[in-house]
Amino acid sequence: MFITHRTVDYTEIDEIRMLLEGGCTWIQLRMKNTLNLDVAREAVALCRAYNTETICCLNDDVEMALACGASGVHIGKNDMPLSQAWELVEKQGRKESFIIGVTANTFEDILQAVAGNASYIGLGPYRQTTTKEKLSPLLGLEGYKKIMQQCKDARLDIPIFAIGGIEFDNIPSLMQTGISGVAVSGTIIRSDDPTAETRKFLNIITENE
Repeated sequence: MFITHRTVDYTEIDEIRMLLEGGCTWIQLRMKNTLNLDVAREAVALCRAYNTETICCLNDDVEMALACGASGVHIGKNDMPLSQAWELVEKQGRKESFIIGVTANTFEDILQAVAGNASYIGLGPYRQTTTKEKLSPLLGLEGYKKIMQQCKDARLDIPIFAIGGIEFDNIPSLMQTGISGVAVSGTIIRSDDPTAETRKFLNIITENE
């Protein structure tokens, strides 16, 4: 999963285009306080133009995600309650085709998300990151090992993605904890060639699945 993060060099749409060219198949459009319907629709259309199977989620805004035809939405711990989000989705008749991901920092968060029928978990943060404010306590590799073992012992069956300052060299050890994949942002966009860097990330994820 790639999470957009506007820079002085690229807009969110620029970033999406480069990542799609590199083979990314899951985009999360994140534009804190500046997200608008026109940009959301452009992002969704761009993803579908590259690959109709590409997932395009919005960050935070359930109603806009529904209005623009996005695949789903990601809600944080301080955003709309999961139950309320599903109510909005159900009113639009999209419960079978819409996904809602939630942020988790602990095993207890994951249990709550599973109970609320979350589609996937963004578990983190792995380490310090400059692309998000108000971070929860850092997990580090040992934190992921502990939580993923707890999930295994509880026989939880939900996709869990590592997130938060993840770099290329972190992926092999993280994948070994049993996570489903990783969510990245700044480390790809800061590279000299984000498209090539995307391919590089996808290759190492595949090698360690």
